[in-house]
Amino acid sequence: MKKSIYPLQIKSTFLFWLLLLPLSGCSGQQKVLPGANSLEAHLDLFKNKSIGVVAHQASLVTPDEDTLHLVDFMLKKELHLKRVFAPEHGFRGTADAGEKIDDQKDPKTQLPIVSLYGNNRKPTQEQLQDLDLMVFDLQDVGVRFYTYLSTLHYVMEACAENNIPLLVLDRPNPNAHYVDGPVLEKEFSSFVGMHPVPIVYGMTIGEYAQMINGEGWLSGAIACDLIVIPISNYTHQTAYEVPVRPSPNLPNAQSIALYPSLCLLEPTVFSVGRGTSKQFQLYGHPKYKKPSFQFTPAPNFGSKSPKHNGELCYGVDLTSTPHPTQIELQWLMDAYNHFPEKESFFLNGFERISGTGALRKQIQEGLSEETIRASWKAPLDVFKTKRKKYLIYP
Repeated sequence: MKKSIYPLQIKSTFLFWLLLLPLSGCSGQQKVLPGANSLEAHLDLFKNKSIGVVAHQASLVTPDEDTLHLVDFMLKKELHLKRVFAPEHGFRGTADAGEKIDDQKDPKTQLPIVSLYGNNRKPTQEQLQDLDLMVFDLQDVGVRFYTYLSTLHYVMEACAENNIPLLVLDRPNPNAHYVDGPVLEKEFSSFVGMHPVPIVYGMTIGEYAQMINGEGWLSGAIACDLIVIPISNYTHQTAYEVPVRPSPNLPNAQSIALYPSLCLLEPTVFSVGRGTSKQFQLYGHPKYKKPSFQFTPAPNFGSKSPKHNGELCYGVDLTSTPHPTQIELQWLMDAYNHFPEKESFFLNGFERISGTGALRKQIQEGLSEETIRASWKAPLDVFKTKRKKYLIYP
C-alpha cells in the first residue's frame, strides 16, 4: 500500500501529520495497524532527540511477527528515552481504579517512571526540562469518563507550555461506531470528564487530541505542537478488539462494549461486577428484586475492595448481550425501579459520570427513555457537527 505524508495546518502552532489512507484499506480485508506499528517509518522524527513516553501495558508494537512493548521497541531502535510517564493504573496496568501511584523505576528497563495519577496529574517543568519530544501511546475506549483523556489534556498542556512537540501514536477506538449520551455540563467537569463531549464521542485519541487543540480547551487556549501517526486500514465502523486489557476491570471486548452504559451504575449502590470475573458485564445488589442471577464479589486483580465484598448479590448477567449502538439506559432504569430503598440508590458523584444534573432527576421522576433521550438531542447535534472538523478516518 502506498502511503504519503502531508501537513495539515489547523492552528499556527498546531502541526498534524497524516498518512493518507486509501479507502481500499477500509474493507476489513486488511489488518488494522495502530500508529505505533508505523513508528519505524518515522524514525527521523526521533533523531538526536531526548524523548519522554506516556505509555501503559497496552502500548504494544508488532514490527514483525513478535509483539513488543513500545518502550522496549524504542530502546531496541536505540532511541534516547529519558523517562516514562504512567497514567491511571500505572505503567504495567496493575493498579485499582482510583488507586494513587507513586513515581518509581521500571525494573526491566531501569527507566524512571513518573506517575500522572496521584498528586501530580500534569508533567512539571522539571520533569520536562531535558526533553525534546514527548510520545503519547495509550489505548483509549472512547468514553468521556475514561481518565486517559484527561491525561492527554494535561500532557498536551504541559508540552505546549514548555515548547515540546507531542507525537500521538493513534489507536483504534472499540466504541467509535456511535456517538451518544448527554454532553458534559461545565459545572460537572472533573478528572473523569474535562470537556463538553457526550459519554461516547466516536473519535480516536488522535482525533480527540486535534479537538482539544482546535477548540482551545487547553489553559489560556494555547495549542500543542501536535503530530499524529494514524492507524492503517481503519474506519469508525471497523470492528476492533483490543488485544490487551486497557485497564484492570475491562478484561474483554464485551466489558469494553458495555462499559459506557454500565458505568452509569458505578455511582449508585449497585455493583457492576468489580470483584468478579465479569467486570462490566453484569449488575446487581443484595436487595435487587428480580433474583434471576446471583454473584458474590471478592477481592481480585483490579479490585482489592469491591463494592458488596463477600455479599450475595442478585442481578442481571449481560455477558451474551449484543454490543450496544447507543447508551443503554434500560439497565440503570431497571436497577432503580427494582431497588426498594430508592432514596439511597444514587451516590455522590453521579453527575460527574453522567455529565448532567438532569439524569438523576429524570430517573427519579420516572420519565420514559424516549423523553430522556430527547433532552440530549440539541447539544448532541451541536457536538456531532463540531466533531466532523477533527476526524481523520471515514
